[in-house]
Amino acid sequence: MMEKDSKIYVAGHRGMVGSAIVRELARQGYGNIITRTHKELDLCRQDEVEAFFAEERPEYVFLAAARVGGILANQNALADFMYDNMLLEMNVIHAAWKNGCRKLEFLGSSCIYPRLAPQPMKESCLLTSELEKTNEAYALAKISGLKYCEFLNRQYGTDYISVMPTNLYGPNDNYHPTHSHVLPALIRRFHEAKEAGLSEVVCWGDGSPLREFLYVDDLANLCVFLMNHYSGNETVNAGTGKELTIKELTELVARVIGYEGEIKWDPSKPNGTPRKLLDVSKAEALGWRYRTELEDGIRLAYEDFLKNPMRAER
Repeated sequence: MMEKDSKIYVAGHRGMVGSAIVRELARQGYGNIITRTHKELDLCRQDEVEAFFAEERPEYVFLAAARVGGILANQNALADFMYDNMLLEMNVIHAAWKNGCRKLEFLGSSCIYPRLAPQPMKESCLLTSELEKTNEAYALAKISGLKYCEFLNRQYGTDYISVMPTNLYGPNDNYHPTHSHVLPALIRRFHEAKEAGLSEVVCWGDGSPLREFLYVDDLANLCVFLMNHYSGNETVNAGTGKELTIKELTELVARVIGYEGEIKWDPSKPNGTPRKLLDVSKAEALGWRYRTELEDGIRLAYEDFLKNPMRAER
């Protein structure tokens, strides 16, 4: 287990997941947390990453840095998403191994699982069939990262683990109009529609896909828990085990924000994967369970959005 004064590096500490992990570590009394901004350390530059690890020699690493985005962002930048994510994760994992890191935790995404995987998706369904095309590049990069951790364990006896979160939301999310994921995109859209007094809002697809959502502070709690209580080559799913349709989610977000206009759908736009529900029995068997229900989490996320309006421009 990590000691309270252990040297802990959180890669991606300014992002939604990384900042939540930093908050959780501080909440639990860990006081030796190392961070670097992108300007201070470009994780896509192998020479910079190797110099950082050689100098700092962190004992534990949470690899939460990634280039992320929703369906549109993934479709428009397939090569960029694959290249950037492959580079940064390989650089960090390799440098951690070279410099004797005691344990590393790799943060992935539920998009690593096949498009038509049996639901709910168990960790064992990885690489059993075709991926969803709209985020295939990102998924392949994440699969490579978790497999590199596994192969280092098998070849060199390291203790590197991975966790695969479902759709995340919460404080410090990205609300960009074209680069954000579905829930923050809906928060921004309905907030702006309410402010402008619009009579209707048009949403992508037909509203039928089923999705699961996890509040990011709950994920951070699991990440610290796993660093202290789990070792193994197989990844661990992070979710709630509950799902709802995008239509139901849209109506819930509109209700929380107080938008009372009409919601219309544009079926010419892609739906994405028909269903994505994680089997979270493994995490539960280890002794962990999520805490924040979806409506409560959306209220907290909206409060954070209102306090930090510039996030909508990122």
